[in-house]
Amino acid sequence: CFGPFTAGTKSISDVLRFARQMPRLARQIARWKADVIYVNGPRVLLAASSERPVIFHCHNFARQRPIRWLIGRAIRRTHATVIAASRFALAPLQSFADRAHVVYTGVNPPSVRRESAHAPHTFRIGVLGRIAPQKGQAEFLRAARLVEGCRFVICGAPLFGESGYFDQIRALAKNLPVEFIGWQQDVSSLLASLDLAVVPSTVPETAPRIILECFATGVPVLAANCGGIPELIEDGRSGFLIESLDSARLAAQIRRLMASPDLLAAAAGQAHREWNARFTLEQYQRRIVDIIETSAGALA
Repeated sequence: CFGPFTAGTKSISDVLRFARQMPRLARQIARWKADVIYVNGPRVLLAASSERPVIFHCHNFARQRPIRWLIGRAIRRTHATVIAASRFALAPLQSFADRAHVVYTGVNPPSVRRESAHAPHTFRIGVLGRIAPQKGQAEFLRAARLVEGCRFVICGAPLFGESGYFDQIRALAKNLPVEFIGWQQDVSSLLASLDLAVVPSTVPETAPRIILECFATGVPVLAANCGGIPELIEDGRSGFLIESLDSARLAAQIRRLMASPDLLAAAAGQAHREWNARFTLEQYQRRIVDIIETSAGALA
């Protein structure tokens, strides 16, 4: 009943509409019979009170300065404990929080694990995720035109009215060996068929889940060096980072990795060890529960 709102950058109409709805949302939250209020989005945080412990789980980087200021004031007013998906996500809010934790997301063991390819085969490269400008499918396809001897996979679907961008992607893929696969609930089988996954984010992201799914499955990753991605990938060791998504540079890096199977295999092995040590779903759940229990214990 409180939406919908546009994804990403909020419009003035979004802000005004939410301002009208906030008193009603605040009354609804006040009626909840809960020892701790766990907030997954800033809109609910703005309507919460300080009468009970509040946890704010920050999944995204607050790009708009006015929104960042409002969130910060709400953190101070409610004395909220902040859980951030990465250090990058936490940075603009840390000065407002007395208690802050960085908890990277966790993923389950894959249903299928990638095995190193030995026999000659056609190299397969994929991009997985929501089909949207900030996910970089257009940049990926422009680079693909400069790479020979492999096949490309784009997995995902447009959301939030982004079908126009999908049309652009299909046009860019014309006459390229590209396979479009729709939205998949379990991407393990698809990941296991890839030799390289590319995460060409054009807007800094906090901690893309697809990178950790690649780690778990044993798929080497080439990703944009921005946002929270360098917190997940150590360049040249557990994956590969690229500074520019210029088509020529991205294509050159892809060709270099295609010619370096031992380098790819070593990175995939290290990434899988990193997942097992830092990014399992069990570890993530344990840390979140510990924070909730600590907050609830403050009532005693």
